[in-house]
Amino acid sequence: MNDERREGSAVATDSAREYLTFTLGEEEYGIDILKVQEIRGYDAVTKIANSPDFIKGVINMRGIIVPIIDMRLKFHLGQVEYNEFTVVIILNISGRIMGVVVDGVSDVIALRGDQIRPAPEFGSVLDTAYIDGLATLDERMIIMVDIEKLMTSQEMGLVDQTHLAVA
Repeated sequence: MNDERREGSAVATDSAREYLTFTLGEEEYGIDILKVQEIRGYDAVTKIANSPDFIKGVINMRGIIVPIIDMRLKFHLGQVEYNEFTVVIILNISGRIMGVVVDGVSDVIALRGDQIRPAPEFGSVLDTAYIDGLATLDERMIIMVDIEKLMTSQEMGLVDQTHLAVA
């Protein structure tokens, strides 16, 4: 590892990437730390009429209207009781600011590409297009989510509608 660091930062950057890990129910997920702008406690949101259940509403964050998406509802994991551990991860995806509600944030981990295994194929029963793979760290299994792919699919269209509804 020391040899990699001496060869230059490009090698170290290519060999390991940092991920923010968070929990939804009993499962742990990871997203690219470079997409995360900030982490905040869950506050009340302004609901938007006729929006899908997983879009909780919007918040005003320092003059920017930010749509808030509940990941537990998006992943069909059932209702959640919001508590002191519930947080909103503010993301910057393709120049758009949005927030995702999660049960809690675990930590920041560094993973090399060879530590992430491809996601199993489930055919048409389950859409795994947004899953980068599965990582095992000690006794933990972490589902690695391509948050940009997830948020720029149909959800980005919904986010655009939310922006229009508020404007």
